[in-house]
Amino acid sequence: MNISVKQILSWVPRIFGILFVLFLSLFAMDIFSMNLGFWGTIVGLLMHLIPSIVLAIAVALAWRWEWVGALIFLGWAVYYIFLASGRNMSASSYVLIAGIPALVGLAYLSSWVLKKQNPAS
Repeated sequence: MNISVKQILSWVPRIFGILFVLFLSLFAMDIFSMNLGFWGTIVGLLMHLIPSIVLAIAVALAWRWEWVGALIFLGWAVYYIFLASGRNMSASSYVLIAGIPALVGLAYLSSWVLKKQNPAS
């Protein structure tokens, strides 16, 4: 079984992108403890899932165009840092919500650059 670096770099950001979307979606589950009724829960759940939906679309687009995944995931990381700056948050929050997508974005960027350098292989 011969797995190339190009294949690994192609699959790592996709897998970790999907896992991050699933992880981020877990935060939407707190809406069920708020006793908002059926429609309130549905609307609240959809509002809480907007970031997950955006990143899921990014993973889908990046499946074909890796530069899109790099742009959106790195953009998400920068956006979150600016959004959360000035708040009293722990470093682990930044690492989880901004660091992981930054790494995924860099992995997409690496895969895209590698494919641009060696398109025939």
